[in-house]
Amino acid sequence: MKRHPVTLRGLAALARRPRMKAAALLAALWAAVPLAQAAVREEHAERPYAVHAEPGDTLRQALNAATPIVTDGQRFHGHTRWNVRWTFRWGREASSGECRITEVTTRLRTEVQLPELRRATPAQRALFDRYLPALSRHEQGHVQFGRDAARAIDQGIAQLPAAPDCATLERQANALGHRLLREHAEREKQYDNDTRHGASQGARLE
Repeated sequence: MKRHPVTLRGLAALARRPRMKAAALLAALWAAVPLAQAAVREEHAERPYAVHAEPGDTLRQALNAATPIVTDGQRFHGHTRWNVRWTFRWGREASSGECRITEVTTRLRTEVQLPELRRATPAQRALFDRYLPALSRHEQGHVQFGRDAARAIDQGIAQLPAAPDCATLERQANALGHRLLREHAEREKQYDNDTRHGASQGARLE
């Protein structure tokens, strides 16, 4: 996803293009091949950044001064990153010699960065307390795209039909994984368009 700026209209913005990485772990199992087992393992991290608002600041000014999230000169109040990796094992069917997926393990890592207001006037605090839940809700929408991608990859590879040889099966599995990553990245872009980068969810500052 490209980064979307927090504009003067207050469109808090947010998740980014995931890093698309894949790994294939292959093991030849020269025996009868059981049905594939699949599993998604999730790891989540929070990386808040401190905001110290001065009495004369607007909340937007305080957030823009504090945020470490800057790309091409544009400042952001929130950031989500997700990364999907997968491994799989295959086995050769004794009767036909075809290769079939026997096990898939998919790993999802998500990271969300949001502001943490440590000093503020009561008015600034009240506004922040309304703004942050909406900003967080928008970011969690991006996290969900990572989960959806990981599950789709996990299930899709597990359900691949047998291939005439193991090299073909490996290519098919990794091609499917990368295609599903691209599809979910495109859906994530549409999510930002549909929510106006979180504005329709309340992530906006007037």
